[in-house]
Amino acid sequence: MVAGGGSKDDEFEPHPVKDQLPGVDFCVSSSPSWPEAILLGFQHYLVMLGTTVIVSSIIAPLMGGGNKEKAELINTVLFVAGINTLLQTFFGTRLPVVMGASYTFIFPTISIALSTRFDNYIDPHERFKQTMRAIQGALILGSFLQMTIGFFGFWRIFARFLSPLAAVPLVILTGLGLYSHGFPELAKCVEVGLPALILLVLVSQYLPHLIKTKRSIFERFGVLFSVKLVWAYAAILTVAGAYNNRPQQTQFSCRTDRSGLITAASWLRVPYPFQWGRPSFNAGDAFVMWAAAFVSIVESTGTYIAASRYGSATHVPPSVLSRGVGWQGVGTLINGMFGTGSGCAASVENAGLLGLTRVGSRRVIQMSAAFMLFFAVLGKFGAVLASIPWPIVAALYCVLFAYMAAAGLSFLQFCNLNSFRTKFIIGFSLFMGLSVPQYFNEYVLLSGHGPVHTRTTSFNNILQVIFTSPATVAVAVAFLLDCTHSYGHSSIRQDSGRHWWEKFRYFDQDSRSEEFYSLPYNLNRFFPSF
Repeated sequence: MVAGGGSKDDEFEPHPVKDQLPGVDFCVSSSPSWPEAILLGFQHYLVMLGTTVIVSSIIAPLMGGGNKEKAELINTVLFVAGINTLLQTFFGTRLPVVMGASYTFIFPTISIALSTRFDNYIDPHERFKQTMRAIQGALILGSFLQMTIGFFGFWRIFARFLSPLAAVPLVILTGLGLYSHGFPELAKCVEVGLPALILLVLVSQYLPHLIKTKRSIFERFGVLFSVKLVWAYAAILTVAGAYNNRPQQTQFSCRTDRSGLITAASWLRVPYPFQWGRPSFNAGDAFVMWAAAFVSIVESTGTYIAASRYGSATHVPPSVLSRGVGWQGVGTLINGMFGTGSGCAASVENAGLLGLTRVGSRRVIQMSAAFMLFFAVLGKFGAVLASIPWPIVAALYCVLFAYMAAAGLSFLQFCNLNSFRTKFIIGFSLFMGLSVPQYFNEYVLLSGHGPVHTRTTSFNNILQVIFTSPATVAVAVAFLLDCTHSYGHSSIRQDSGRHWWEKFRYFDQDSRSEEFYSLPYNLNRFFPSF
């Protein structure tokens, strides 16, 4: 065969390009039976607990809070997450995404909590309230940026120029960028975390092929099976005294009775706006929170795109993405009003769970929101579930974040992988998306401050927040190169896969957009731009 040539067999495509992912049992607009939807919704609730607990556990002690404040903070985050998830699934993107806490907001929250202006408060509870008020003010101001970018259509402009080539590193690193919350956390109690990982893989990937059933029980409920069994195993080890003489860090990671949440949580408590007091506003805090709000928009966009894929929907129209970002801003505003300590973002782990269960139903996510509201009010019951050892949750993340990254890889089918331009943009953006945040994080660990160290602390923190986000760095590099590299060449449009998404550029150019993304109750009449 002549180099560069091909045979007749090359004319046939063994795996043709698919606008919608085949093999999904329930798409966005379809639903399983009510009992199954309830169980799947509870599973989504169980998965989102991990980020909720870890974010609250990080920031609460730094703000001066103890177990009581941490338990109240977790319940508040759950309550608001339920509200924001319902708003997003009814009026936002209408995709099956959970809107919960985000790791993106940890850095600005810590910078506020460690501010010297709170050193005058000796009472820890008073310091907690004053710090929370400052965080509330920053979140409220940060929400205006998200609502402006979303509702005024600025994100729609960006999304119209987004090609499958630029979306690949965005979605991949939205998942892979969280690798530090996977196996490194699992290994803190490997005798609990590793069995959870192995069991989840066996139940969800191998058992369905060994035991044939009419319903996909093992794929859909693999998380429930594995968590239940390994949690019971961890409880047996705890009662048997396996960790009695182990270091404190090991006991905290492995034991099932060291979270302190169950005794500290209230039996019945309804979170309400401004429960910590009147918010305070600071310009420096607002600037850093704006950076985190922007980064959360970028990372949530990757999650929206992955959720549309796993929900067997078509590509999200730019107007719908912009609408979702606007309602995400409303969610951050509600977070600021209630005092959650974190902004609103689409949950990566729940998007991965869509791929694991092959159920992308919007109703299932709305059921999970109902569980969030229910267990947030009944604090004791929610605290029992929130006390699951963290290595078990990290084991789930190893699979769920992998599914998120795999969703990004699936968009390579729209690109010309035989093009050296395509290879360069994908490889370079992925490498820089991992390398640049690693440099910024290592610099902080070694020197105590970021590589940008000017007299303006807010400016330093803004750059630190932006450049420690792998997805943000990757999509910035990929988007810039895709729009400028050899742009005048005639094959660029096809190589980047733009022609595949052209029909979804405007809402009314494909009839399927109406099916998946149309607002309920004929609200499209009142929002013609969306």
